Amino acid sequence: MNLEPLDPTTLSAPVDVSDNRQALAMVDAVIEAGPYDATWESLSRYGVPQWYRDAKFGIFLHWGAFSVPAFGNEWYPRTMYRRGTAAFDHHVATYGPHDRFGYKDFLPHFRMESYDPEEWVALFKRAGAQFVVPVAEHHDGYAMYDTARSRWKVTQVGPERDVMGDLLAAVDQAWLIAGASTHRAEHWFFMNGGAEFDSDVRDPAYADLYGPALRKEMTPTERFLEDWLLRTVEIIDSYRPQILYFDTGIEEPSFEPYIRRLAAYYYNRAAEWGRDVVINYKWDSFAPGTAVLDIERGTMGGIRPDVWQNDTSVSRTSWSWVEGHDYKDASELIQELVDVVAKNGNLLLNIGPRPDGTIPEEEAALLEAVGDWLAVHGEAIYGSSPWVVFGEGPTAPAAGSFTDAAAAAYTAEDIRFTRMTEVGHDYVYAIGMVRPEDGRMRIRSFGSSSRVLDRPIVDVRVLGSREQPEWTRTGEHLDVVLPDSELAGPGGAVVRIELAPEAAETRIDFFHGLNI
Repeated sequence: MNLEPLDPTTLSAPVDVSDNRQALAMVDAVIEAGPYDATWESLSRYGVPQWYRDAKFGIFLHWGAFSVPAFGNEWYPRTMYRRGTAAFDHHVATYGPHDRFGYKDFLPHFRMESYDPEEWVALFKRAGAQFVVPVAEHHDGYAMYDTARSRWKVTQVGPERDVMGDLLAAVDQAWLIAGASTHRAEHWFFMNGGAEFDSDVRDPAYADLYGPALRKEMTPTERFLEDWLLRTVEIIDSYRPQILYFDTGIEEPSFEPYIRRLAAYYYNRAAEWGRDVVINYKWDSFAPGTAVLDIERGTMGGIRPDVWQNDTSVSRTSWSWVEGHDYKDASELIQELVDVVAKNGNLLLNIGPRPDGTIPEEEAALLEAVGDWLAVHGEAIYGSSPWVVFGEGPTAPAAGSFTDAAAAAYTAEDIRFTRMTEVGHDYVYAIGMVRPEDGRMRIRSFGSSSRVLDRPIVDVRVLGSREQPEWTRTGEHLDVVLPDSELAGPGGAVVRIELAPEAAETRIDFFHGLNI
């Protein structure tokens, strides 16, 4: 591929961020003003907002200069410098030696010339998403927003526009929730392979992009940690995201005091704005109850008492745009959403735009298919809560992170449950993971001998149909005949079961003290 290398004469001078004392003092002043201080005890008073519990489904975006080579995955900026890897060999064969054409040289070719943020957001709305979380900066150190702390940013190199700011403005205009993700925490070692041989990583002229490039066995320096904190503070103050997602890297022990400062700052700023916000974290980087746990490409084994999140992608191959994706199909994406929601979670589903700013047709089609299913069956998803059991059936996807290497082999016996309570009505939704070939959903948990059902069934409906379905109840199961409209298409059918109201004595606490 014939790409011209970066013209260094087009670059501004490096930004001097060596003295952070004034900026850090501002951070500490916000923390001191409260209501949160930078201790886990104080941060444990945080409560997850209801809008996030109700939203259930959001869109994640991995975009950046790594989509220009479109080889391997979004870790190309690292693997292209690691000798012995396919990415290293591909880079030399395609672009030449690393001292002549390095990662910096891809940045001018990330142009986003066909980028239309309003068009993107219209697609996300059709998909049924309630929040949108673009990556503000990945491990590569290239800011997808307008930062004052680096010259390596989209407003100066590449598209020469604030692509993240434009997207978040379109998200807000569409009445969706805007978020931002930062993956910078691993940048301190990310490019270190290029320090081992003659490459542009060794060139002092580009140290502000590639540095520190330390060995991974070491720990990040205080200067890097301060810069990480202040870059994140800058995202908070400039864009006011209501979701702040952290990727891996911050679980490194040296980040711990900076994480506490950042969380206190963010929660205090949100209190000033009058907004409820969410932090997503992985592993054990936050104390329980101080933010929302995220499981990458995975699920829980059962219902978690408090809300959590699964972030996954439409592709198994890469989070960013690459050639030759191994895409999941629409049914698998819907199954992931349903399984997560039944276990008290939200799904953050990733796509990867091309470097010209277009969303790949395959990925747009998958989002449209999920949205078509939600348009009919979203009553069972949005605003729901877990039932007494998350589901039934023979198939149990492996719990934990990185378990989506292959699709779960669900059957028509696999069903997930959610619950919705309205004034005078108590609904349980039985969501089929696969549409049954014989057109009948058999729900064991609602058989007359069920041990989990403590009230009579008042009514049975099938979402997507206005007709009263034929249904019978035996000791073994509730047998519902599905209408023809629910026998085909991605995802499964949904049966809504209305239960008799709870006995009056079970509602004493609710009515106690009310003036009625």
